Amino acid sequence: MARNKYPEETVEKILTAARRLFLEKGYEKTTIRDIVDQLGGLTKGAVYHHFKSKEEIMNALTTKMFFDDNPFEKVRGREDLTGLEKMKEVVRLTQEPEWSSLSRQSLPLLKNPQMLATIIEENRTIAAPLWLELIEEGMADGSIRTEYPREAAELLTLLDTLWMAPTIFPATREEVLHKFRCAGEIFANLGVPLIDEEMLELADKYFQLLPPELL
Repeated sequence: MARNKYPEETVEKILTAARRLFLEKGYEKTTIRDIVDQLGGLTKGAVYHHFKSKEEIMNALTTKMFFDDNPFEKVRGREDLTGLEKMKEVVRLTQEPEWSSLSRQSLPLLKNPQMLATIIEENRTIAAPLWLELIEEGMADGSIRTEYPREAAELLTLLDTLWMAPTIFPATREEVLHKFRCAGEIFANLGVPLIDEEMLELADKYFQLLPPELL
């Protein structure tokens, strides 16, 4: 039996194989056996040594992709954009094909209470502070005028993770887009006019590609 003596290399192999299969076959149609078959002699036991489930693999993969290709880092330091424009650019970057595909496929993870708790904690400790940084930058350059920067950053992550997710609050594509318009008014009233027609168009394209069973 081939066994990699370096755990981080084994994890990298698992995530690389999973990424390829999720993009080619889809998350739901990919099995742990499919992933094992791509690992060059590693066993199912080696996979379960690092990940308890396919859900954990997907969560680890999306987290790794975020840090490997962090959209917040891409806009940080750009002097040609205001804080508000940077927020919109982050949204655009997360709608690139591979990002968007894996994001849609990860929606079933929200049905798993343990995974949901993990995702919420990651949003609280990672995403919310990064959004706050951009909101405060917007306040400094005048593109954002709010008395609630921290609350807006936290609300942004909660709405994205929970309210807009049809696996948590079942809704048709039209109903989800209506929620986006509602969220746009909420953030505009908070002084963070993030959700404009361009953002709504991106949301529409995202939800058009969701499989019917999620809507």
